[in-house]
Amino acid sequence: MLEIRITKKLWHFDLGLNVIVNNQILVLWGPSGAGKTTILHCLAGLLKPDSGLVRLNDQILFSSDEKINVPTRLRNVGYLFQDYALFPHMTVRQNVLYGLSGEMKSGSGVIDLLKSFGVGHLVDRYPGQLSGGEKQRVALARALVVRPRLLLLDEPFSALDKNTKESLRREIKDMHRQWKIPFVLVSHDEEDARFLGDVIVSLEHGLAKGNSQRLVRV
Repeated sequence: MLEIRITKKLWHFDLGLNVIVNNQILVLWGPSGAGKTTILHCLAGLLKPDSGLVRLNDQILFSSDEKINVPTRLRNVGYLFQDYALFPHMTVRQNVLYGLSGEMKSGSGVIDLLKSFGVGHLVDRYPGQLSGGEKQRVALARALVVRPRLLLLDEPFSALDKNTKESLRREIKDMHRQWKIPFVLVSHDEEDARFLGDVIVSLEHGLAKGNSQRLVRV
């Protein structure tokens, strides 16, 4: 269960979100500049909300009332950045291993995970040698290899052609069924939102509120 009740003052408007989801896909949908990525940064601990609460299962990640703000490294949250943020000087294998430590780096689970994403044959290639779809699959593997309790996806399809986009949308849907954790996905595309979202929050300039309904417009 993921509970988000936060406010954050931005230079051009006050952002707010009030929504609770279970192990579902929450889509934050709206135009550029609506505050979608800011919310992801607050969930990841990269930004601190001005007030409110973020609770993941039985752990409070942020509470203004209780003066709690868990550091990013301790939140166990996977993050797929819009530009994928792969290290260009590292191979696929090295990129995926980067977030692991100790004995976990020597296990076969990493290769198995890459194979499950269809990129097991690319382990020794560098990001500059990959297509957009391959980069996204590698970035997803890196986000999931740490077995996160929450996965954040920032515009995961924005740089992909139509066929690759449709294929990866289905893969993310299947992946969510397998991992059974909350996904929070940002998109400006209504088709993406309706295909993937169990709960969809429409963000404009101002306050957004969500609940268990399929689509919440603000």
